[in-house]
Amino acid sequence: MEKTIIATVGMCGSGKSVAGEYLESLGFEKVYFGGITIEEVKRRGLEVNEANERAVREELRETHGMGAYAILSLPKIHALRQKDKLVLIDGLYSFSEYKILREKYGDELFILAVFTPKEIRYTRLGAREVRPLTRTEAISRDYAEIENIEKGGPIALADDTLHNGGTQQELVKALKDILKREGVE
Repeated sequence: MEKTIIATVGMCGSGKSVAGEYLESLGFEKVYFGGITIEEVKRRGLEVNEANERAVREELRETHGMGAYAILSLPKIHALRQKDKLVLIDGLYSFSEYKILREKYGDELFILAVFTPKEIRYTRLGAREVRPLTRTEAISRDYAEIENIEKGGPIALADDTLHNGGTQQELVKALKDILKREGVE
């Protein structure tokens, strides 16, 4: 079956957004799991920062379970698929979300892990214009995502891994190669 849903997974600063922007340029409609957190932080009148985002992420998972973001996004994904849209799930987090999506969409779903060595990620995160993180914040977020959010599972079981240790142009070229190999592009 054709891959109509691509979900990106990777640690913070790995390049998921750059990969996602390219997929959007191909016509994929984005469902941004992280957007749920940011919207909720803003709805509560809180400053958008790492501490508030983490608190909201963990609270949403306490309320809805570890598959919270998949569960909360299924209606949007379903609506896009009903319109025969290609779907980009930007920022798959937990193994529970992985299992929910895999069970629901089977062979339509392609999980793409984006891997970048941690020192490169930490440098990029400190330099980014939107929501920059200090090295300490980045390390803390890595630990929280691995220990509290089950992020290792979907990375380990991804259908393919996009290695991103270079430029954005190199990332896009590697992504094009994966898409070609998978018959997506």
